[in-house]
Amino acid sequence: MLSRSWLWCALTGLGLPALAQNPAPDTARAVALPEATVVGYGQNLPLRRTAAGVGVIDSRTLDRFSPTSLTAAVNTLPGVRLEERATASYRLSVRGSTLRSPFGVRNVKVYYHDIPFTDAGGSTALNLLDVASLGRIEVLKGPAASAYGAGTGGAVLLSNRRPEPGESRAQVGFTAGSFGLRRYSVAAESGTATSTLRAQYTRQSLDGYRENSALRRDVLTIDGEFRPSEQRTVAAHVLYTDLDYQLPGGLTRAQFEQNPRQARPGTAAAPGTVAQRAAYASRTALLGVSHEYRFSARFSNKTTLYTSGTAIRTPYLVDLERNTGLGWGGRTTFAYRTTLAGRVLRLSAGGEWQSSFENARSYQNRAGTPGPLRYDDEIRATTGFGFGQAELELPAGLLATAGASYNRLAYRITRVSDAVAKPAGYELRRDFRPVVSPRVALLKELTPLISTYASVSTGFSPPTDEEIRPSDGSLNPELQAERGTSFEVGARGQLLDRRLRFDLAAYDFRLRHTIVTRTTATGTSVFANAGTTRQRGVEAAVSGWLWQPAPAGTAAESSAAGAGRGLRAFVSYAYNHYRFLRYESGGNDFSGNRLTGTAPHTLTAGLDFASGPGFYANPTVSHQARLPLNDANSEYAAGYWVFGARAGWRRTLARHFEADLYAGLDNATNRRYSLGNDLNAFGNRFFQPAPGRNYYGGAQLGWRW
Repeated sequence: MLSRSWLWCALTGLGLPALAQNPAPDTARAVALPEATVVGYGQNLPLRRTAAGVGVIDSRTLDRFSPTSLTAAVNTLPGVRLEERATASYRLSVRGSTLRSPFGVRNVKVYYHDIPFTDAGGSTALNLLDVASLGRIEVLKGPAASAYGAGTGGAVLLSNRRPEPGESRAQVGFTAGSFGLRRYSVAAESGTATSTLRAQYTRQSLDGYRENSALRRDVLTIDGEFRPSEQRTVAAHVLYTDLDYQLPGGLTRAQFEQNPRQARPGTAAAPGTVAQRAAYASRTALLGVSHEYRFSARFSNKTTLYTSGTAIRTPYLVDLERNTGLGWGGRTTFAYRTTLAGRVLRLSAGGEWQSSFENARSYQNRAGTPGPLRYDDEIRATTGFGFGQAELELPAGLLATAGASYNRLAYRITRVSDAVAKPAGYELRRDFRPVVSPRVALLKELTPLISTYASVSTGFSPPTDEEIRPSDGSLNPELQAERGTSFEVGARGQLLDRRLRFDLAAYDFRLRHTIVTRTTATGTSVFANAGTTRQRGVEAAVSGWLWQPAPAGTAAESSAAGAGRGLRAFVSYAYNHYRFLRYESGGNDFSGNRLTGTAPHTLTAGLDFASGPGFYANPTVSHQARLPLNDANSEYAAGYWVFGARAGWRRTLARHFEADLYAGLDNATNRRYSLGNDLNAFGNRFFQPAPGRNYYGGAQLGWRW
């Protein structure tokens, strides 16, 4: 017999991850899975007791989509949008931070196992990551203040999959699909009570939906954690990526409607992306080590050190860049728990420091080969911050939080050679004045399962080195740091005997000196400050069981056999009312216009079905409303609905052999749309067409002992 509880529209902000981690019991005898824990802000509290807009994606969410791209999984979080302008060219937006910087991440600090993945210059290369390696993504929305500096967009915390204690396994996987998709993976892992070790290698190749959009990516990850004693934990993480993908370029509306699969065409005087062999190639290595020491049950420290190296070769329409860079740095965090007036007080404090050096050379691009040298720059960036935070448990179920960070950033750009303008030896120095960014929040537990919160936070987001020095070689010494203040209220919890989870967030964010972008005739993005913007929004999601199989046997047997089986649903929605408050450019007044590149409505919904024999199905629908493509709001990209699904059979046979056979379909209706538009593009070349209807299928086989 099946018990049913129909879901209605409830406002929340958690989305699918809560659904995956907390399938609620159908009867009193079933046992709910643990609630998601938020590792951000340094206190490892349940999501229900975190006074901030936070979204968590776990491995189950990642596994319900194609293993080739992060986009669909990340877009299950309301207020968060991940777009793919070209194959593996990602653009991440958290609450309207789409006004892009190079590599598509603006105002958001990204961490990889506590290692700063965003470099000292502010760039974040998400294309280095492989979906199959990741096991958890945590997104802190809005100014993160305290523990992660003062970025105005928030923070993203990434971690790879890890084995369970007492388990070892080896796995191989293969995926094939439309447009020449081929993917191979091999992984080995082992876990004990005091250590874990995991290594994975993945190769992915793609011919591409559009002309000049092929991809090849090789990713190696090695993650180890060891506990030599009860007080110490040592971890090491290695990431190596060899990446090469082509750049098809933007299209005009007429070209997009005529043939979305074409690359940017050219003429004899101005060759297109095919003739110029536009592409991006890089080799990057990242090594990080961390040491955690627990002085007592109340006092601990965790310190992380890292180094990275990268070599990049990028032919654009006009120039060809060859960049080599080194990065290094670290962070340390102290945590202390005590009592104040008989109430629990949790304190954390620490700091982070990063430095990088890059040699950037630009040549004339002669059909993918370097011509004469245009300029040669040496770029040094140093950034750091100190932070502190206190959380006090108050009477009546109240939790008060106060934190702040003190931030510094300096650039030094030396033009060693310039064949066009500046003489050799020209140097630009930018030292952004120190900024203190506070954050305060108050949370109230209404019941053991429901809480509400309110917070005020401020952010400071200086321009990246590639915004001060874009790829056309110009230097922009006047570009100012963005500063913003966010007011937020929210509620989250569980209803209907824990069958239904909800999370609601509403915010009002004002940003000064907003950085906007435009694209030149050569396809180069250049940047300018845009006065003031106001970004107001509501984020909502709901997840829960539609039905579960009736339990049988003992409570323990029922929980073990029935966990994850049944039919669950989720829906996430975001409403964005984003406007330029004051913005004049080129003699034009854009005040009151919609914020460029942001949609007023986004929605993602889906079902998760799993049966006892191992069959599963995960259909998903996503929607984005039409959005403005330029500051004047005279051009718009059409809104769209996209349908997709993954289904398969997943079982463990003879307690050792693991099999997952799957097939999937994306863009089932063959919708023509642009995902990741070029904003304010020269010649109205706004559109980067997304793939049409496409299929994939594959298998992952493993042996567990």
